[in-house]
Amino acid sequence: MGPQRALDRGSLLSFVKGASALITWVSEQVNDELLDAAGSQLKGVCNFAAGYDNIDVNACKARGVIVTNTPDAVTEGTADLAWTLILGVARRINVLDRFARSAEYPKMGPLGPDEYLGKDLTGKTLCIVGAGRIGAAVAHRSLGWRMKVMYVARKPHLDFEMAPIAGQRVELAEGLAQADVVSVHTPLTPDTRHLINAANLRLMKPSAILINTSRGPVVDEAALVDVLKEGRIWGAGLDVFEREPIIHPGLIELDNCLLSPHVGSASEWSRRMMTRMVCDNAEAILAGRTPPNRVG
Repeated sequence: MGPQRALDRGSLLSFVKGASALITWVSEQVNDELLDAAGSQLKGVCNFAAGYDNIDVNACKARGVIVTNTPDAVTEGTADLAWTLILGVARRINVLDRFARSAEYPKMGPLGPDEYLGKDLTGKTLCIVGAGRIGAAVAHRSLGWRMKVMYVARKPHLDFEMAPIAGQRVELAEGLAQADVVSVHTPLTPDTRHLINAANLRLMKPSAILINTSRGPVVDEAALVDVLKEGRIWGAGLDVFEREPIIHPGLIELDNCLLSPHVGSASEWSRRMMTRMVCDNAEAILAGRTPPNRVG
């Protein structure tokens, strides 16, 4: 039996009718339409994710519907995936994998000393955009490469500035201009939509790498395609996209862009913990108790 696919919108609207609680995936838009379809008896929406930009929290609040998420459970898995992308882009793993599988490799014999060179990370500068739990976990992992850490946030974060990270808070323009790796971890809000736009991308160094494991619309994909095609940055690693599951065709064609299909939290431990958390949240809501992870 293959994996089960999500219901189309019409089927979903029929399916939720009469529900007391909904457990939602990030691709499902929880808005007035869905809330109306569920009915006035709906008590809670439990998002199977840390982010909840797919939920109209105000619409839920107006109806007395509680909203929850699954923080912490996604942190380690997503940080691991961010570093998978950092290393993969730096060492051109997608290109190397394709070449190693090709008929050309055995014909060529051993590679020369100047072929398929990648970027070094040791001692380089990492800029974290969005100093939350996942950003901090990514920063901690950079210690193995003895990287200098900068972070972009609306306010100071002492956990970033104290040892062992010993990071420096900077403005976005400064971080983009100085960093060798920029890793995006900010939530999607009206203020962060296209935060990484054409102008900001052009601040980055030609040798720099952009990583996004937060939400797709934080990065202007069309602008990113342009700078990658022009070689204005070394490469990009993306786990999220503006119009998931549709990916900008320009990204698909590029060798200097490593792609994964929104699987940041897709580790066994993370998904087990997320499942436990949504069940605990739903159980508490249905029992009339305050859920452990209420966001609205």
